[in-house]
Amino acid sequence: MRFVLIAIALILSACATAPSSAQEGAAISVGASYTLTSQVLGDERQINIRAPQGGEEGRRYTTLYVIDGALDQDFTHIAGLGQLGELSWQYEPLIIVGVQTRTRIHELTPPATDARYRSAFPNAGGAAAFRRFLEREMIPFVEARYPTGARRAVMGESLAGLFVVDTMLQQPALFNDYIAISPSLWWDDRSLARGAGDALARHDTSDRRLYLAIANEGGTMQDGVDRLRRAIDATPGRISLHYADRSATDSHSTIYHAAALDALRALYAIPPYDYGPSPWYMIEGASPPATTP
Repeated sequence: MRFVLIAIALILSACATAPSSAQEGAAISVGASYTLTSQVLGDERQINIRAPQGGEEGRRYTTLYVIDGALDQDFTHIAGLGQLGELSWQYEPLIIVGVQTRTRIHELTPPATDARYRSAFPNAGGAAAFRRFLEREMIPFVEARYPTGARRAVMGESLAGLFVVDTMLQQPALFNDYIAISPSLWWDDRSLARGAGDALARHDTSDRRLYLAIANEGGTMQDGVDRLRRAIDATPGRISLHYADRSATDSHSTIYHAAALDALRALYAIPPYDYGPSPWYMIEGASPPATTP
């Protein structure tokens, strides 16, 4: 009898520790990925797009173009912010478009005027061509396939942030909103920031918005940002500036995601709503507040 009890105990123990069965893991999709052949750039680019889920029929959306937007770059975590807006109703639903870059020092920089930079970075200076790619190929590709609205935005960090500022100063009509996070305004001994006043004077940017954030980089990074801010302040009636000094909390490697969330809250907030002690979103059957189409 003793041996029978021991055998039963061993069987029960084996059953308790046996791994549970599970189905083969399924791939998770956060959007659609395309390969776009570019005549302007002479190669192929990965384009990643997340559209709002369960949107209203006939509704059109602001489109946010993310520079450095390949799957192994910044698309996925910014697409997550698109979903967060839909879940939390903090800001309007957005179409998120990730645009792949390859040789960033070439594609995201304007030509250098300082001989030191031309010598150190002989392959730099291709920002104008990358901008033509966006204007002539990328944007038409997206707008032919998705319910894009009247507003377009562009976002980037570091060298991509430099490209955002350069685009705002050289071709402000291409986008309505510009989000530059820790932009590399040190480039070419801060020439972009030094010439910002003249560039702003050449264009009507009265209906354009810039979200500008900086971490604790200091030095020529901070000086470039400060020069740009002074140029904007000295040009009344021009671009609307939202400045976020994150030097007390962030470094160059940590600023992007938190500042991107702050930018979406600042630029695309849903009209004021009471987020008081009795949260409306916990009421059964509640619907999100109306947003601007």
